[in-house]
Amino acid sequence: MPLPEELRRVYARQGYHFVGRHSAVKTCHWVRKSLTTGGVEHCYKQHFYGVPSHRCLQMTPSLGRCLQSCLYCWRAKPEDIGVAWDQMHLPREEADDPDLIVESSIEAHRRAISGFGGNPKVPRELYLEAREPIHAAISLEGEPTLYPRLGELVEAYFNHGFKTVFIVTNGLRPDVIADLDPEPSQLYVSVSAPDEETYRRTCRPLVGGGWRRLMETLELLNSLSCPTVLRHTLLPKYNMHSPEGYARLAELSNATYIEPKAAMSVGYARLRFGYEEMAWHSDIRRFAEALAEASGYRIVDEHPPSSVVLLSQLEKPIRLC
Repeated sequence: MPLPEELRRVYARQGYHFVGRHSAVKTCHWVRKSLTTGGVEHCYKQHFYGVPSHRCLQMTPSLGRCLQSCLYCWRAKPEDIGVAWDQMHLPREEADDPDLIVESSIEAHRRAISGFGGNPKVPRELYLEAREPIHAAISLEGEPTLYPRLGELVEAYFNHGFKTVFIVTNGLRPDVIADLDPEPSQLYVSVSAPDEETYRRTCRPLVGGGWRRLMETLELLNSLSCPTVLRHTLLPKYNMHSPEGYARLAELSNATYIEPKAAMSVGYARLRFGYEEMAWHSDIRRFAEALAEASGYRIVDEHPPSSVVLLSQLEKPIRLC
């Protein structure tokens, strides 16, 4: 079932550039900020892991499709725009070729940043580098494990000269994670609840057994060779409690990193909570300290502009670029 035209119009207004039948690219705030400040300001991925913000391509291979309807998610949902579509399936026979997606996503990325070429605030060298992205963040919108050729997509980005590829998943397809080949440079799993009751209330799974599926994914992480991250997107009224519960999930997964981060009232998330209900960075820092005490992980860095703290069992994060 193709995405309804009403939804495509919503994404177009939000600055998405469509790629093929089910993928899209969008430049984030930090790409623009990095370009206009000569690289001085950048996102947490550069700060923590050395991934240059201005050379990051952010994309999704599963636009409009997800297995959860999280309260804090910024994407448009059927109830938000009054239009229904199949959110949970992308048949293999309808899946675009990975090489086509990669090549078209690079072209879309270049179109998206083309206006910066004439901006006097942007150093010419930095702009030319930005036109040749070396990092792919498969995390923009939707659930990437619903794209049935995800491992091939990772391989295609590497084959096109990308140095790093991140995947962000909600963990409800442990079968896909188990079969990922090749693995990404780093795998994020969104773990936005310390227990099943909070999970159902905050993440609102659209399939049965969501919590069980997530636990299966966490158990798999220790078998992966790439660095793994538990991402806690936190909202004070809903899931920002029980650091001991989050610590138990860290023990189950033996993840390389934990990233508690403030949920942002942006996009369609503004329909569900306002700016005054968000956590400040100081709140995230205090929660991270409690999580460190409960888990044995240590705080190794933080990025206040992104309201995120990095915890790890390592002394310092691995620089990937």
